[in-house]
Amino acid sequence: MTEIPVVDATEAAAWDETARTAHAIPSRVLMESAGRACVAVIAREFGRALGSGVVVVCGTGNNGGDGWVVARALNASGVRTWAVTTGDSRAPDCKANRELAESEGVRVLNAADQWPASGLIVDALLGTGASGELRDSVAEAAKRIDAHGAPVVAVDGPTGVDLTTGSITGPITADLTVTFGGLRRGHLLARERCGKVVVTDIGFPPPDDSWPRFVHDRWASNLLPRFDVEMHKGERGKVVVIGGMDGMSGAALHAARAAFSAGAGLVKLVASHDTVRAAQSVLPDVMTVPSSLGPDAEAAVLECLEWADAVVLGPGLGRSDDRNGFVKSLLIKCAVPVIADADALRVERSVLESVDHLVVTPHVGEFSALFPELSDAPEIDPFAAAAEASRLMKTSVLLKGVPTVIAAGGAARYVVGSGNPALATGGSGDVLAGFIGAILARGVDPTLAAALGAHIMGRAAEVASLQKSVRAARPADVMDSVREVLREWEDQQDLLPPYLLELEKPATQW
Repeated sequence: MTEIPVVDATEAAAWDETARTAHAIPSRVLMESAGRACVAVIAREFGRALGSGVVVVCGTGNNGGDGWVVARALNASGVRTWAVTTGDSRAPDCKANRELAESEGVRVLNAADQWPASGLIVDALLGTGASGELRDSVAEAAKRIDAHGAPVVAVDGPTGVDLTTGSITGPITADLTVTFGGLRRGHLLARERCGKVVVTDIGFPPPDDSWPRFVHDRWASNLLPRFDVEMHKGERGKVVVIGGMDGMSGAALHAARAAFSAGAGLVKLVASHDTVRAAQSVLPDVMTVPSSLGPDAEAAVLECLEWADAVVLGPGLGRSDDRNGFVKSLLIKCAVPVIADADALRVERSVLESVDHLVVTPHVGEFSALFPELSDAPEIDPFAAAAEASRLMKTSVLLKGVPTVIAAGGAARYVVGSGNPALATGGSGDVLAGFIGAILARGVDPTLAAALGAHIMGRAAEVASLQKSVRAARPADVMDSVREVLREWEDQQDLLPPYLLELEKPATQW
């Protein structure tokens, strides 16, 4: 099972250092492998464009060295190739690869020269460690890449995108980004600037266990609990959804239906009398328990907690003082894993902290209310924000966003990059809670269940958008698309070397 880490610039440098020192892989070997991996991806993704030639714009560091390898490999294959130099090479490996490329006949241009029209342009100016404003020849070269008109392939990342923070200081939007070993945080934080992202294998040793893993289809399909032929409904997981006050029935109904869509065998809905009547009309599969939803949990509701394998608490629950007391009375008695979502996140944090096996699923606004001391953190660094929240609360935290980060024990554990703006609609959070509840009910670790549920949600949104469009897709369409996602997982084709991961650019316009 391929594990794809998500690293920042410091971690990427440490990985490179470990490869060279602990595993004795020469840096020239890594550079050669990186450049040739880029060429393999370029040939597959832009094969027809190669007939019109390629301009490779090389920086003076190791990213430029990768570019010189790209230029040399393309030239050796008969592709008309021009390499643009932006100055004297300061990295020894870059200098050596430039000299080798020139000796093999690669046409070399200075940055100030006229660049030829071509079918493709390769941005090999700056790598993972670059940050801050672009300067001098690099800034000018970035402008010319952007104005060139040909599709852009970025080596490691587009120049001007900080691959740790995702901040943008340059004009380049890549059509394709080729990176090595794992994803960089900036690929996910600046998705639209990076285009399609392909992670390639260049021979790095295994990643550090402490680095978060990117959730992708192969990984998720291997970890999603399977069904046995002999299973009965009780063994597929029993989920209780608690919420749905008068006037907010839809949230609880979405969560209940989503639990079924993600595989739960039995679902009970604890809700107001009006919501129960609505459920009996539109969701006959769901068992119902009417409740006043406060101030204290009724005996029938407490019996549901004993019956359940997992509890989804909060969709449409409301925010009155009665609801706060109701949540407290439930959590005191609950011995099974709980997803606290939406209105359940409005109780005192100390109440949530008292529960074992809890998953909280805030969006940025809910996160700021729940963790006022970290209110600005999600916008600055969602990885650190989720990690610190999990340390403070001593539970699993799923911080919704682009990307979604799942943390536990004071560290980011999983990163979900699937999804698109179809999820920016009312009800999507309720669907996510139901998905996680169904997986959690199968005995999956809460942090992993949150990651799997979020990825299923994102992938289902992508499928729904192909059928309905991003603009028109609704939460019900996302739930209906889960079956197609799971079918795709059963029929996955193996990626060919050097590919480790393909991450398509999210649909946003249609």
